[in-house]
Formats: sequence, C-alpha cells, structure tokens
Amino acid sequence: RGYAAEGIHGDLTQSKRADVIRQFKEHTIEIMVATDVAARGLDITGVSHVYNFDIPQDPESYVHRIGRTGRAGTKGLAVTFITPRERHHLKVIEDVTKTKMSRQSPPTSSEVMAGNQEAVIHRILSTIAKREFEEYKPMANKLLEEVDSVSLLSATLKLLTKESNMAPVQLTEVAPLRNKKVRAERKRGRGRKETVGRKKNYRK
Repeated sequence: RGYAAEGIHGDLTQSKRADVIRQFKEHTIEIMVATDVAARGLDITGVSHVYNFDIPQDPESYVHRIGRTGRAGTKGLAVTFITPRERHHLKVIEDVTKTKMSRQSPPTSSEVMAGNQEAVIHRILSTIAKREFEEYKPMANKLLEEVDSVSLLSATLKLLTKESNMAPVQLTEVAPLRNKKVRAERKRGRGRKETVGRKKNYRK
C-alpha cells in the first residue's frame, strides 16, 4: 500500500530484530509492526503514533503500549481499534487507567486522499523554504520547455501522493482476556487515586 514498513516477532533472529529497530529509529521505515512479545522492552524516542489493531489483553499491556508515544513532553496519539463485543473490555481499561477514550469514525477515502495531498504539499513547501532543490533546476527548466507548469506539477503531486489501495487485507483477531485477573484489576482501578498518563486516546 505504499508505506515503508517492517515487522518484528518472536521468530526473528536477534540481529534481524535489531536491524528493523535501527531502521525505524533512523526513519528508513515509517511503520514498525510488532507482536506483544516482540514489542516488550522497546525504548524508542520520537514515536508519534501507536495503533492497537487488537485491543490489549489487559490494562497493564495497554498502558505499556501507549507509553511509547508522547514521551518527554512531546505529543503523541494512541488509537485502538475495537469490535462491538470488545466494548466491555475497553471499559475495563478505562476504569483502570482513569481515562475516557473518545470515539472516532474511520476516515472516508476522500478524506484520506485529502490528508495525503496536504502532507505532500507540506513536504514540497518545506523543501522550497530550505532551498534544497538547486541541482534539479536545469532538469525542471528543460521539462517546462516541453510541458506546461500545471500539468508538470499535477503529475508530480500524483507520483508523491499515497493513493488508496483497495486490495483486501485480512487481520487475525486476538480475543481479549476475560478472566479473574481482569476483573480483579478493574476493582483495583476503582480504588486507585493516580491517573495513568495524559495522552489522548482514541478508539475506532
């Protein structure tokens, strides 16, 4: 779908896992996908978003996951995807963390496209402001002799913008734990006085 992504899981060798983490830290890849076990102990600064494609199986796991974003006074966003039957488990997490999550609807295809176009325009304007294009001027002038400026810029925007890909994607659902431990943590959460984190949490 046009995103630079890599994954880490329990079957990877230590060297491959370290290589993926290094790429993520150096921004060579945009997205790192990790299983619960493989993600434990990760300490990476500058993470802007955490997406929970499966709702964490217990409140402690949730707090641990979202704690990787919004560190050291920076802003971060945690998004959790749930199915209707997982609402009760989400309520358990809210009770324990003393945090109310706001419900959001998934963006439409046109909204996604508009957002991607805005991101490309921001990158172009930023490059212009930094004057990071001087070596490309001769080629640009040559192209402008053959193609009008609007067509040239439109083609450039199309190439740089991530367009929607409707290829089917199948996700394996992992059911949350619903046992005595979860119920006990919910009761404990009612008596806690501290608030866990200050992050904005969203669910879809």
